[in-house]
Amino acid sequence: MYPLVLCSLIAMGVIIAKAWTLWLAHKSAKGVLTNVEEAARAGKIDEAIQIATDTTGPTAAILLAGLKRIRLGTVNEGEVPRAVNTAGAIELGFLERGLVVLATVANVAPLMGFLGTVAGMILAFASIEAANSVEPALVAGGIKVALLTTATGLAIAIPVNIAYNYFVTRIDSLILDMEQGTQAILNLAWDLEKEGNLNIVRKEAPRRKLSDVGSASAPIVKGE
Repeated sequence: MYPLVLCSLIAMGVIIAKAWTLWLAHKSAKGVLTNVEEAARAGKIDEAIQIATDTTGPTAAILLAGLKRIRLGTVNEGEVPRAVNTAGAIELGFLERGLVVLATVANVAPLMGFLGTVAGMILAFASIEAANSVEPALVAGGIKVALLTTATGLAIAIPVNIAYNYFVTRIDSLILDMEQGTQAILNLAWDLEKEGNLNIVRKEAPRRKLSDVGSASAPIVKGE
């Protein structure tokens, strides 16, 4: 029973922390996207950066990563997409933190319950063997332990599994918000480049050197 109690306490702590984190992230996603885009398109890049800095959540982090590159006025080709993709990968890892713990508890708790069931039945048969007779009072204790551990394991696993699936759904929604933030930054960079407010340095493809063989400068060997 003690391992099951420990699993339930760990899962409860992770669920509370995860619910609070995802609530804050989802709460600020829509508002920061609208406010930052309005400020940036009005030419107030510093104000847009400040809005993104003061806002928590993955969408704000992606917007901030892109705006910091745009504020420089000159960026290398592909620098803005790389910055927002890196920020998105970091934020996604943060969002998924703790899900492994919940998945582990949801899978292990029923197994611990079944292990308790087996242990209870072993105790029941051991009592019968020691008494050399079959009486309900002898096996009741072992059966009670078996039923309690099974019920406790299932009672822990069911709500943890529900919480896990709920958090996965919330994270998928936040990933969609992150994609919208990435698209907004890329569109902003594209529009600023067309307006002449952003200089994107494009690398030229390396030129291939022609071999001297067959060129006009190659010496011609005449046969005798």
